[in-house]
Amino acid sequence: MIATLLDFDGVIVDSERVHLAAFNDVLAQESLEITEREYFDQYLSLDDAGVFRAVLARNGRTFGAEQVGAFVAAKSARFLARFEDQFRVFPGAYDLIARRSARGPVGIVSGALEREITFALERIGARSRIAFVVSAERATASKPDPAPFQMAREELRHLGYEGQAVAVEDSTGGVISAKSAGFRCVAVSHSYASGDLIRAGADAVAADLASLTDSLLEEGL
Repeated sequence: MIATLLDFDGVIVDSERVHLAAFNDVLAQESLEITEREYFDQYLSLDDAGVFRAVLARNGRTFGAEQVGAFVAAKSARFLARFEDQFRVFPGAYDLIARRSARGPVGIVSGALEREITFALERIGARSRIAFVVSAERATASKPDPAPFQMAREELRHLGYEGQAVAVEDSTGGVISAKSAGFRCVAVSHSYASGDLIRAGADAVAADLASLTDSLLEEGL
């Protein structure tokens, strides 16, 4: 058996630009905006609170935890409203989850909020195949910190699983997080160029989910 730890946005669901639009819906009230380049270069691997804190600090503004929490809640509502109409999964997402769940436990390790993850998993009919979810609310720090993947390791232990695991990521920050926690990491170049992912430490890179063969994922494990 080999466990699989999947990032969510950018790996399973094609949602990063929907997240960006939702951030800007909320930031507009502060007369602020994140450009697409800024989002992909600086913020993509952070959780929502981390994005808001970073953008506000960059613009010389300080908000307490309560206000940042209000921004996160407002952004989540905007994201779900937008995603209802713009829902897209990457080709092969369900098949990847189904195939990997037959080979071992599959966990989601994501900076997204749990309700967003649950919404999408239920929409594609894959919720029952997921053993656990490490969401933004549960991790003590967001990627590129190793904390989300360290929590995933604990979740596997709680399941009684002590075997090997492979992470699948789409961002440089996600790769750094997985590798720092000691996991093999195969990246998919949905969001970043393969060269950037390799430089971040990815053990291998696939162009798309169809290229994530079991032999590629499990090589060396």
